[in-house]
Amino acid sequence: MSATVKSGEAAEPEAGKGRAAGTRRVRAVRTKGGLSVRLDIRATAAGLLLLAVALAAAVALIGSGDYPMTPSEVLAALTGGGDAGQQYIVHDLRLPRVLVGLLVGVSFGVSGAVFQTVSRNPLGSPDVLGFSQGSSVGALAAIVYFQADAFGVAAGAVAGGVGTGIAIFLLAWKRGIHGYRFVLVGIGAGAMLYAMVLFLMTKANIVEATRATTWMTGSLNGRGWDQVEPLAAVCAVLVPLLLFFGRPLRMLEMGDDAAYALGVRVDRVRIVVLLTAVVLVAAATAAAGPISFVALTAPQLARRLNLPRRLKGGGGAPMPGPNLVLSGLMGAVLLVAADWASQQLFGADQLPVGVLTGVLGGGYLLWLLATERKAGRV
Repeated sequence: MSATVKSGEAAEPEAGKGRAAGTRRVRAVRTKGGLSVRLDIRATAAGLLLLAVALAAAVALIGSGDYPMTPSEVLAALTGGGDAGQQYIVHDLRLPRVLVGLLVGVSFGVSGAVFQTVSRNPLGSPDVLGFSQGSSVGALAAIVYFQADAFGVAAGAVAGGVGTGIAIFLLAWKRGIHGYRFVLVGIGAGAMLYAMVLFLMTKANIVEATRATTWMTGSLNGRGWDQVEPLAAVCAVLVPLLLFFGRPLRMLEMGDDAAYALGVRVDRVRIVVLLTAVVLVAAATAAAGPISFVALTAPQLARRLNLPRRLKGGGGAPMPGPNLVLSGLMGAVLLVAADWASQQLFGADQLPVGVLTGVLGGGYLLWLLATERKAGRV
């Protein structure tokens, strides 16, 4: 159906640290049928930039390896050109690995933004709150007690992550789920689950322990279409569902009372988005292992990329709101870029991407804690 599209620009005020920090240009796009979409020009530009960087990093990663390929050769192979050897290397060996990296990065980025928004805490992420540890317990139990294949390990990871999420929700529930209680229960559950991981490792024989350690590190090595297809299906359903709740999530950041006044069913929204994010994290962990700190850093970096325009002499702060799209794109950029860096920096002795993200993410966590302490928030 054809529609006449009209657009207009408006300026939205921004607040930064209690004073005016500038304005944001927002373009309203309206169709003849009455549909209206408001586009934040700065956020849209940032999203397009992240998308371009993610695709460029993906092409560079596909071209890396024992048989290097130029970007033009990679693009030719992706579009049906190149010789048979290049087609095999790209489509059968390297493309699935890159797609798993992109999908896992998007999953961790979006779910991390949801957890941080609901908990109102920059430290709220799946690997801090115990959900990744729950997936690890499920996967290790499948390896140690059932000698499961790759599908069984993935199923165990999903079951462990979802089960951990339900347990944390029940323990944190007291007339609803509130930020600090949710974070504290999650941290405590994470500590207990880590102890269970150590216990399972003591019960494993040398072969099982080696396999479990490799999985727990978090890696994209050896990923194929068997991991791409189920994860893509999960993302196709759950990511749009979380984006649908982007507006209620933004209202939740203003406080429960304000959200109630604006017609948001606070408890129902929290339960739906948290359960959806838990399943998304569990599916991503099942595909690539518990890759650490991507869910923690991606939303924070996305917020800082979406900084407001500053007035002379004024201050600026990251825009409120979950920034789900930007967080997902940032997660994809971080994971694919880290995987490319691990291959380029360590040569034949390739470092699993989970080790590199852990080192970089640990440094970022220390910086974040120092910043929050300086601001008097911790």
